Amino acid sequence: MPTPPPQRKVLRRHLRVRLTASYVLFFACVYSAVGVAVHEVLKGHQKREAYLILDKQWADLQQYLRIDHSVAVWRFDREDPAQAAEVGQLRSILLLADTHGRVLEISPEYRLLEPDNPEDIRNVLRHKGPVWRLRYSTEGNPYMVRAEVFVGADGLRYYAAIGRSLAIAHAVLKKFTWSYFAMLPFVLAAGSAFGWLLTGRVLLPLNELVAAAQRITGSNLSLRIPSRGAGDELDRLIETFNQMMDRLEDSFRQIKQFSTDVSHELRTPITAVRGQLEVALFTAQTPEQYREAIQSALEETERLSQLIQGMLVLSQAESGQTALQIRAHDMAKITRDLLDHFRILAEEAGVNLIADLPSSCIAEVDQIQMERLLSNLVSNALKFTDRGGEVRVSLKQGQEFLEISVEDTGRGIAAQHLPHIFDRFYRIPEADVVGKRGLGLGLNFVAWIAKAHGGKVTVKSEPNKGSRFVVTLPLKASPESLARGPAPAGM
Repeated sequence: MPTPPPQRKVLRRHLRVRLTASYVLFFACVYSAVGVAVHEVLKGHQKREAYLILDKQWADLQQYLRIDHSVAVWRFDREDPAQAAEVGQLRSILLLADTHGRVLEISPEYRLLEPDNPEDIRNVLRHKGPVWRLRYSTEGNPYMVRAEVFVGADGLRYYAAIGRSLAIAHAVLKKFTWSYFAMLPFVLAAGSAFGWLLTGRVLLPLNELVAAAQRITGSNLSLRIPSRGAGDELDRLIETFNQMMDRLEDSFRQIKQFSTDVSHELRTPITAVRGQLEVALFTAQTPEQYREAIQSALEETERLSQLIQGMLVLSQAESGQTALQIRAHDMAKITRDLLDHFRILAEEAGVNLIADLPSSCIAEVDQIQMERLLSNLVSNALKFTDRGGEVRVSLKQGQEFLEISVEDTGRGIAAQHLPHIFDRFYRIPEADVVGKRGLGLGLNFVAWIAKAHGGKVTVKSEPNKGSRFVVTLPLKASPESLARGPAPAGM
């Protein structure tokens, strides 16, 4: 007995576990991506806000500051609190220097930043427009610095740099980031619980499907799973499963019926042979009596051989081994040639055999199967038509279909038997008279051949008024017919 896999491996192979893990992983990736995206958006917003504020301060700087011969003079109304506050804000983080890097004015907070080297100053003086730099203080606090050329009253160019602390903005951003990702374990736990419940609900029909499949036995094939009504993939799976069960139930029913029919049909000739042999063994005294018993046994043996041969062909058709050899044939010629073989039999039976055929009728059919179909219909019509009656075989060709009609003036078929005459081994009781007893397979083959060609067979009949069998076939063979014919009807 094989060793069962460890519980941990079984758990990993569990579809619900894998789906939940995939859902949680996807949710974690999305949650992290959203966090990173929001972080970058906030960071960009803070940077743009610093740019706008520093641009405004630069405009104020040009309004309040005057440099003349390397002397910086602040011009504002000292009695005005608003102007005083604006100038104080400007001078809080400020550096003024000449082209040689000599400092004209520097604020205490600006001294905490990384020093501006002469090369940086020369680059700014050569650059047209502002130069933005992110710099850090000795304590590691970030500052956004705007450096640009300032033209003095004396017409000389000076280096001016103003800055704004980003420490608060970065602290808020950092706090948001930590808070956001600190919630990740709780969010994943909630997502795992939700994913577990969701996948359990989604997989419920699958589990029902598995449970149903495990309950299936040869005596319990009527089990079906009700549709959820969602019209999704699971409903299609349930529908496919139910259709498979329909086919299985039908196949098992066919096998059971076939076994019953075979046992019943074989019992009669075997019993007859045994009875004739027992008569010859125990009661026959003259050669004529022995001959009569042996002849009867041979007749039943021949009937048994025909029955076995018919069942063999039937089994081949049922298993799909009877492949159709579809070719373009002249059905009028096939029918005409076949009827020529029945003329002598019809004359002996005193039945008028009439052929109502066109000069030509081309259709894509299997010639051997068509000959079998016609032979079964015509032989049945002759068998059950009394002397002086008539059997008419006709062909009618339409644009897409061919109609084969076999009509007789015989005994006819009672209405209660019409639904069953195409069933395997079915024989009309009153038709089983001496010399006319059949195997009950002929019409079953007719229905199979018609269906295998993509057509159908219908019958109209009344007692003592005759019967009319009509086979309708397409002139062009379908792809299914070109591949392999289906199992006989009624099986």
